[in-house]
Amino acid sequence: MLFSSITFLFMFLPIVLAVYYLVPYKAKNIVLLIASLFFYAWGEPVYVILMILSIVFNYFCGRDIKAKEEDPRRAKHAVIFAITGNLLILGFFKYYGFLIETVNSILPTDIPYRELALPVGISFYTFQAISYIMDVYWKRAKAQKNILYFALYISMFPQLIAGPIVRYADIEEQLIKRKMSASKIGTGAIYFIIGLAKKAVLANTVGAVFEEIAEMPAGNLSILTAWLGVFSYAFQIYFDFSGYSDMAVGLGKMFGFDFKKNFDYPYVSKSVTEFWRRWHISLSTWFREYVYIPLGGNQCSVSRNIFNLMVVWTLTGMWHGAAWNFVAWGVYYGVILVLEKYVWGAMVDQLPDPVRHIYTGIIVLVGWVFFFSPSLGYAMRYLLAMIGGGAGIVDATGAFLLFTHWLLYLLAVLGSSSLGMKLIKTVIRAPRNQYVQLVLASVIFIGMFLVSTAFLVTGTFNPFLYFRF
Repeated sequence: MLFSSITFLFMFLPIVLAVYYLVPYKAKNIVLLIASLFFYAWGEPVYVILMILSIVFNYFCGRDIKAKEEDPRRAKHAVIFAITGNLLILGFFKYYGFLIETVNSILPTDIPYRELALPVGISFYTFQAISYIMDVYWKRAKAQKNILYFALYISMFPQLIAGPIVRYADIEEQLIKRKMSASKIGTGAIYFIIGLAKKAVLANTVGAVFEEIAEMPAGNLSILTAWLGVFSYAFQIYFDFSGYSDMAVGLGKMFGFDFKKNFDYPYVSKSVTEFWRRWHISLSTWFREYVYIPLGGNQCSVSRNIFNLMVVWTLTGMWHGAAWNFVAWGVYYGVILVLEKYVWGAMVDQLPDPVRHIYTGIIVLVGWVFFFSPSLGYAMRYLLAMIGGGAGIVDATGAFLLFTHWLLYLLAVLGSSSLGMKLIKTVIRAPRNQYVQLVLASVIFIGMFLVSTAFLVTGTFNPFLYFRF
């Protein structure tokens, strides 16, 4: 079930909210858990069993680690067992086919294998489970005694499918006691509507432009069309994923939870390092807390730190998908971040801000080519087209798409920076009367919701891009 579906908007969400606020406080977690399992089973009726098994496995692993905490050696073995179990499940469903295919391509073998459907959200809820295991082991959080509370942490539908990845230590207390109010519901609704508009109005529309360009052979693209394509994808993935994250944060608030933001206008960054502090913040935080720092972080020699960075970014690429283009994407960013930290970072800091924005933008756009390409060969051909190795400088397709969609790109620029929200706030605060401001805000956000719904009704099926990861 998609957040941006009519079924969710006008049936599932209103019913769940109504029941949630009608039942006594002690029953709210049970209502939310049942709703979350139903939400997941709607699209993955078989794999809901896998998620339940993951819940049970990690619950008892957490209890086992707690029971052995006085014996560091036994506790460490329990952690290794728990993490290995989680990674084996994730690896089997996500990387089994990729591994066999790679072996067959390298060795003179023909090992048969069957493509497995990737359980939706498995990368996200597995990382949440590992965060729980590590937080209990490091004593950042207590092992949860109530399996229903733990099940809700893993399966909570607002952030189950595509994050943000919520660390157990950040939400432990909220599972037991959280504040709910009309103002919090209202704030959550605004977050949700903004996210819905990002997805339905901007991501889907600019994504259609990208799809049209992506269907063309990379070698036949002009410089204009190639750059228009990668700009379109950059806007599509930002509005698609940040839109989902906004909706998740908003839904969390409607049910009394406070999730941390997952995006902070990454395209305004003046360095690649800054970009990754603003993009998919929960994933970057997860890798920093549970991989980078345990490896030694930056409290080590330069060579060791470079190794740590390359390990983290190779794993980040692999987390996104079982394909060599994702590995290349991760390695690409690892190399860039190492160079920015140890070679040219100080020089970049001295450049004028506009130049730093352009520098960061070009590196990020090149990275997206690796990310969206079906193969490394296609990525190379696309990159060549961006510098003139395709069909010249300008072609009719690129000129037509730019001429007919210039307003869309203007809205995308506004929406991907703080300018869009500043403009909305300025309009709302223009009247001095607070009641007029309230009415004006209601008109704007209800109008935004209605326009988004109209786009959904008249558009085609467009699942969130990060569902595939």
